[in-house]
Amino acid sequence: MNPVEELIAHIPTIEEKIKYAFKNKQLLVLSFVHRSFFNEHRDLVQQHNERLEFLGDSVLGLMISDYLYAQLPTESEGFLSHLRSHIVEASSCAVLLNQLGIAQHVLLGRGERMNDGRGRETILADFFEALIGAIYLDSGIESAKKFFFSHFSQKIEEHLRKPLRNWKAELQDYSQKKYQKPPAYRILKESGPDHSKMFHVIAYIDDVEAGEGTGSSKKEAEQAAAEDALKKLGVMQNA
Repeated sequence: MNPVEELIAHIPTIEEKIKYAFKNKQLLVLSFVHRSFFNEHRDLVQQHNERLEFLGDSVLGLMISDYLYAQLPTESEGFLSHLRSHIVEASSCAVLLNQLGIAQHVLLGRGERMNDGRGRETILADFFEALIGAIYLDSGIESAKKFFFSHFSQKIEEHLRKPLRNWKAELQDYSQKKYQKPPAYRILKESGPDHSKMFHVIAYIDDVEAGEGTGSSKKEAEQAAAEDALKKLGVMQNA
C-alpha cells in the first residue's frame, strides 16, 4: 500500500477526529499533500496543498477578524490587527493542529521526513490552513467556522483573557529614556512564497543589535524582535 492509499484508508478516523465528514474526499487528501511529497511522487499525486493553504489563510483571517470584531467592540483597528496576527501566527496554528491528533498523516518527501523537526512548525501551520481551505471549498464558510470554533474556541478565549503586550512600545520607552532616541528595526531576510512570507527582523538600540524575531508580517516580526530585546536586556516588566 503506497502512502496515498494509506492516507485514504485513514480517512474515517481523520474525519472522526476533526468532527467533519467531507463530501469530496479528494479535497481532504489534497490538504495533506506537502510540496516535498508532490515533488518526489508525481506518479501518485497531481498537485500539492499550497493553493488550499492560500485560500485557508484568508478564510482563517476572516473568521478570526469577525470573531474579534464582535467580541471586542471598543478596541481599535490596530489592536485587533495585532491580536489577530498573534492568534494566526505559525506557532499558534501548529499548536491548534497538534490538538487534532492528525499531524502524523501529512504526506512529506524523504528530505522533510529526515529533517528532525526543523521547519515542522511551519509545515503543520500550512497544513492547518490547507485543511480549513478544504472544508471551506467542500461546504462553505459556516462549516469552516463550525469546525474551527468547535475545536478551538477555548484556546481563542485564552488569547483574549491574556493581556496582549505592545513590546515595541515598551522597547521604545526604554530606548528613549536611556539613549534619547527610538530603536531601529531592519529586515535581515524574507523567506517563503508571496502568499505566506516570513520576515526575520533585527532590533537595534543605539546602533547595537539588541534582539531578533520572525513573523508572517513586518509588524509581527518587529514585535517579536522587541520582545527578544527586552528579555535580553533584562528590563521586562510584569504584565
